[in-house]
Amino acid sequence: MEIEQNEQFVTVVITQLVKPGCETAYEAWLKEITRVSRAYVGHMGTNVICPQLGVRNEYVIIFRFDNYENLEVWMTSRDREHLLNQSKHLVESDPYVQKISGLEAWFSLPGQSLKTPPRYKTALLTWGAVYVLINLLNAFLVPLIRGLPPLIISLIITIIMVLLLTYVVMPRVSRLFSFWLYPKSRKI
Repeated sequence: MEIEQNEQFVTVVITQLVKPGCETAYEAWLKEITRVSRAYVGHMGTNVICPQLGVRNEYVIIFRFDNYENLEVWMTSRDREHLLNQSKHLVESDPYVQKISGLEAWFSLPGQSLKTPPRYKTALLTWGAVYVLINLLNAFLVPLIRGLPPLIISLIITIIMVLLLTYVVMPRVSRLFSFWLYPKSRKI
C-alpha cells in the first residue's frame, strides 16, 4: 500500500514466523530491534504481539512513526538491515510487511491484508469512545480553559481527542472488542 501524505502518522505491521525452538533467541532479538528503533526520529512506539496457541502462529511487530518519511528512514536504515540479517537463522521466511496510516490503523488486523470489520461495528465503537472522551474532556479540561475563546477551546479539545483516540483509546478498544470485531468463523 502506498502512502502519499507525509504528514500522516504511519504504522508498519511486520508478521514473522519463527522456527520452532528459536523463540527465546527471537524474543531477545525483538528487544534489541525495539531498542534501536527508538533512536530514530519520529518513532512513536513499538508493540509486539506474541504467538497464541490455536489463534496465531506468528509474531507481529508494530512500529509507529510520525510520518512516512521518518518511517522510511528506519525501514531503509543500515541498523535495521543489520538486525534483520542477524535474525535470518531464527525465522522460517521473509517477513510480511504492511504499511497503514490514518484511521484505518485503528481497526486493522496485524499480519493480514488490510481488513476492517463491518462499518456499523467500527462506527459503534468509535462513537462510544468519542462519547466517553468528550464527556471526560468537558468535565475535566473545559473548566481549566474556560476563559479562552470558544474556537480555541474546540481546537484544544479536538487535538487532544484525536491523539488520545489514535494512540491510547482505539488500540485498547480494538483489542478489548476483537472477539466482536473479528469473530472466528465457526467450523461445521
